[in-house]
Amino acid sequence: MIKQTKDGIVVNIKISPNAKKNEIIKTDNEVKIKITSQPIDGKANKAVIEYLSKIFKIPKSYIEIVKGETSKEKTILFKVFDRAKIEMLNKVF
Repeated sequence: MIKQTKDGIVVNIKISPNAKKNEIIKTDNEVKIKITSQPIDGKANKAVIEYLSKIFKIPKSYIEIVKGETSKEKTILFKVFDRAKIEMLNKVF
């Protein structure tokens, strides 16, 4: 689910668009992010980055979808090296 690389922290997540509210749901085998945006013209991807930026107090430019632009299964790179931010990501993911 979560892996530290030379570029930052990589997380595999599943997106669920058209939700009633934005939220992160962690189960034993996956992390799901429910997002209110529709999966049209990249709106859901943009909303996911904005939501994660707000939750973790990380600039949007530090969050990148590296795999799964058009899929519900996404690999997200957090370009963070601050110990506190890494620990926060580990707790959530």
